[in-house]
Amino acid sequence: MSAVFEQIFQVGFLAAIIRIATPLAFATLGEMFSERAGVLNLGIEGIMLLSAMAGFTATSLSGSLWLGVLVAVATGALMGAVHALFTVALGLSQHVCGIGVTLFCSGLAYFLYRLIFGQQSVPPSIKGFQPEPIPLLSDIPILGPAVFNQFTLVYLAIIAVPLAAFVLYRTPWGLSVRMVGENPRAADSAGVSVIGTRFQAVILGGALMGLAGAFLTMAQFNAFTFGVVSGRGWVAIALVVFGRWDPWRSAGAALLFAFVDALQLRMQASGLGHIPYEAFLMLPFIFTIVAMAFMSRNAVAPSALLKPFRREER
Repeated sequence: MSAVFEQIFQVGFLAAIIRIATPLAFATLGEMFSERAGVLNLGIEGIMLLSAMAGFTATSLSGSLWLGVLVAVATGALMGAVHALFTVALGLSQHVCGIGVTLFCSGLAYFLYRLIFGQQSVPPSIKGFQPEPIPLLSDIPILGPAVFNQFTLVYLAIIAVPLAAFVLYRTPWGLSVRMVGENPRAADSAGVSVIGTRFQAVILGGALMGLAGAFLTMAQFNAFTFGVVSGRGWVAIALVVFGRWDPWRSAGAALLFAFVDALQLRMQASGLGHIPYEAFLMLPFIFTIVAMAFMSRNAVAPSALLKPFRREER
């Protein structure tokens, strides 16, 4: 275990935590916006996968990383709109529609990938984003190389957290989102469009989920595989509850999960060969389940979560 502790107290370990937390932060913020408006989006896993594939394909064919990011974000927003159409406009079950979106997006991603790239013995790859050190800040001991020598998308994730908190708590639109998630009848009486606000929140959430998928294929792995998301979407749903539907707490939950994930990677590399590697892979998810078991007891979800709004009903 001494080898594990030696690796933990290194700059690379802190940098790995931040990289692992980045797609989780995007996805968690996206799910948080959707749920604060009263809509549970169980399609997050499929949306991330389809967005990752779409962004990777656009980059592979065009050579432009930012075009790939834009395509991934647009794909996520489009799938968010599809989910909102069924759950918000038609008032169908959010659970069923979310799982349906995940299954549809996953199947579509696999189909399009096979159609475009075929069956290749060596999966195609791209030249992804490279670390961009920030002058002066990257020279700070320990913190500088770990935080300020990262991919551009990591910096966007760091900015996204306070920006999401500002939008949610300090803007009229954020107030509308919280109103339709807590008391849609009162929001409607105050002149807020419940349907429109929920649509906007779910589409914004889908766009952030698409950004999470883009990071996986264009910064973290530089390739698309069928297991590229690996349950991160489901974890993001748990992190929203763990973070109590708050941007800062949700980001902290993402960092905590990333810490456990980075730790299990170091444990695998430490030479503990007598322990199956599957045991290490389970650690982050076991942590998530345990954290959910404790935190969900006192967690207070938005009052109108999962409840469709029909203006004609009283």
